[in-house]
Amino acid sequence: MTRHSLAIPAVTLLVLLSVFPPSRAQSFLDNPRAQVASTNVAPAPPAQVPLSDEDMGRLLLVRRDYQEAQQMFSRLTVEQPKNAVYWNELGISLHKQYQLAAALKCYQKSFKLNSHYPDALNNAATIWYEEKKYAKAIRAYHKAIEIKPNFAPFYLNLGFAYFNDKKYDDSIAAFRKAMELDPSAFDPSRSRSGTVIEDRTIGTDRGRFYFMLAKSFAESGNIDRCIIYLKKAKDEGFTDMNSVRTDPSFASVLKLPALQEVLEPKAAEQASQP
Repeated sequence: MTRHSLAIPAVTLLVLLSVFPPSRAQSFLDNPRAQVASTNVAPAPPAQVPLSDEDMGRLLLVRRDYQEAQQMFSRLTVEQPKNAVYWNELGISLHKQYQLAAALKCYQKSFKLNSHYPDALNNAATIWYEEKKYAKAIRAYHKAIEIKPNFAPFYLNLGFAYFNDKKYDDSIAAFRKAMELDPSAFDPSRSRSGTVIEDRTIGTDRGRFYFMLAKSFAESGNIDRCIIYLKKAKDEGFTDMNSVRTDPSFASVLKLPALQEVLEPKAAEQASQP
């Protein structure tokens, strides 16, 4: 009977000797079936690395366990009082619980510790925005953009602030820049967790807001979104839909059947006509 010898590389032999006692290593070499069987053994699962307190605090924010997150970041700011990120995240945990005055103090403390940390400045601006202090919010958003000029959420927040301050051209410009940096900026499924607060409240003039979004999408070439928001504007009772026919922003899409369908009067309007 012929015996087939199995050549074992020197590196493999060294590994065997380092893992097994010599007698077991020799048995492994003498038994090819054992070698094959050993290769089919599932590897042990990797050991789980415990989360740091900072990571746990962020996970609590993602889970919306804001009170627990507040407790975690409160302790971390005591342990590391000069850590600007911890103060910002403590502010977020308070902000999400509508403790706006306490949150604002944390954001301001964070930015004072690190004047190159725009997230805290943006978050302070969202509180001024919620308090309808639009001019103050706009100045802060602009300052955050100066520090971090290619970050879409800052432009998005700026656009909402301009809109509610009735500076519509500036609002469109900010929204256009946000979409240029991130085409999914207005996607409702986009994740908005993290160290930056976004505020999308738009007051009562929703029809005008949707019309402006449609205009921004038309200018950026996103026809599908343009049609969607024109329909929303119409449904919200926007009274100047006919301006689509003369606005240069819609020139490239004006003849599309889908857009013409949106511009048709509602059935109730047609019935009321003589």
